[in-house]
Amino acid sequence: MTILNDTPSTTSIPYALERLGTIMTANPGDPLEAEGVLNPGTAWGPDGELYLYPRVVAEGNVSRIARARVIFEDGVPVGVDRLGVVLAPDEQWEHGTQNAGVEDPRITYLEPLGLHVMTYIAYGPLGPKPALAISHDTVTWERLGPIHFSYQPELRTDLNLFPNKDIVFFPELVPGPDGTPSIGLLHRPMWDLDWLRPGEGARTPAGIDDSRPSIWIGYIDLAAALADHSALTRVHGSEMIAGPEMEYETAKIGAGPSPLRVPEGWLVLHHGVSGATPKGFELAHGSRYSAGALLLDAEDPRRVLARTPEPLLAPETEEEVSGTLGNVVFPTAIELVNGRYFVFYGMADSSIGVAELTRL
Repeated sequence: MTILNDTPSTTSIPYALERLGTIMTANPGDPLEAEGVLNPGTAWGPDGELYLYPRVVAEGNVSRIARARVIFEDGVPVGVDRLGVVLAPDEQWEHGTQNAGVEDPRITYLEPLGLHVMTYIAYGPLGPKPALAISHDTVTWERLGPIHFSYQPELRTDLNLFPNKDIVFFPELVPGPDGTPSIGLLHRPMWDLDWLRPGEGARTPAGIDDSRPSIWIGYIDLAAALADHSALTRVHGSEMIAGPEMEYETAKIGAGPSPLRVPEGWLVLHHGVSGATPKGFELAHGSRYSAGALLLDAEDPRRVLARTPEPLLAPETEEEVSGTLGNVVFPTAIELVNGRYFVFYGMADSSIGVAELTRL
């Protein structure tokens, strides 16, 4: 994988984000986009074109995952050519009586397996559950089903009881807890069960005193995944690696795009949320979503080397401040294009923007 340069490792995070503009807004004539386009994944097609996979939201908050070719001008993404829907909430576990959704795709080209992996959130009858689909051509996506977290006695709980979001794979193998090369992913469990059973409260695992949603890491056995791709849905060795610390992440944090291998380690762009934090999964009106970064140790990605004390990108423009959910910058994809890294992000749950990641 290409890295930004060959500078020796350091514990600083010498990177910045510079917004470039909006590349996709909802088409008012398309009922599938009536409530916005947002939070896309990206993937390179076998034809050498870059494709965007936005979450498109129809009336009633019904989400689908679409596909669009990214249009460039002078080497910069400026728009898209829509190509239809690739994933809809067709399975029973992807919809309830009053809601439905396949939401917020994160796409990683998993080098050890030679395929594209899409994590998404199935918004079913018991709230948001993580799920997985794979593709060899970026056009047809095969569901592998919900992601399952193996029981870990030391946690004294079952991670599968809880909603989980912001699932993203590392593109390369990482050392597992025992040092064995493994497939790694980040995820974000949510402990508060009051939305499901009033009075239930937050049932945090053993050793976790802070109930605010935080970033966890987990692992998948490489040999099992090579033998059977369905093993990608079986995660073990989960543990928390980063909780809210900074002023812009007082409510919660969650991973953004696939971690990017840089000279200093693994660069993880993430969102930090401050302000209001309503119960359940209602829109968090009054919250503010900003983009920051973590730096993880390449030799042990459970170890956080550094984090940005201030956001790299915070809601400022009209598209970021006003929309279905105002004051939202939500990074979900990053791609290298002719030596430049472009970050694609949701804007106020209504549009999609692009920023450039640069080294300071």
